[in-house]
Amino acid sequence: MNRRTTLLAAAEFLAWWIALALLWLVLISTVDTLELAVGAAAAGLSALAAVAARRAVTGR
Repeated sequence: MNRRTTLLAAAEFLAWWIALALLWLVLISTVDTLELAVGAAAAGLSALAAVAARRAVTGR
């Protein structure tokens, strides 16, 4: 992978993470430190799965 590909992959992961973390915040009733930590971790794992699934489908 070259630098451009790495930056695009990181940007895609970050975009997924932001979208999923915001969705998590919208869906929870109380916002405390533990909920933020769990939401960030869940969003990170889900973003990784989304990037991997897109790469598997497109073959890149």
